Amino acid sequence: MIDLDTLKYENGLILAVVQDQKSREVLMCAYMNREALEKTVKTGIAHFWSRSRKQLWKKGETSGHLQKVKEIRIDCDMDSVLLLVEQVGGACHMGYRSCFYRNLKGEVVGEKVFEPKDVY
Repeated sequence: MIDLDTLKYENGLILAVVQDQKSREVLMCAYMNREALEKTVKTGIAHFWSRSRKQLWKKGETSGHLQKVKEIRIDCDMDSVLLLVEQVGGACHMGYRSCFYRNLKGEVVGEKVFEPKDVY
């Protein structure tokens, strides 16, 4: 296994791209610190660092929409990671399967899979 200290963190964080393992749909992007990456490796469930709340968070802890990590890949520059996951429910807190549910025109192009008011 690659030593997590050899990754290139910027201000203690590394970009994580989350992709559905089977469909390869990009579900979300978030940041991880070393602790979040360690917890993800140890538990098999995605953990991230919330830049707004300044705390570690387990994806799906409130909603139940967990991301079961099947594989972690590291890019060639070692400054970002790719999580290949089995997504339970939706990845987006707005109720969509993917956080990338709108196009540049503002049109909704993604699938809504839950109502946020029923979950949060």
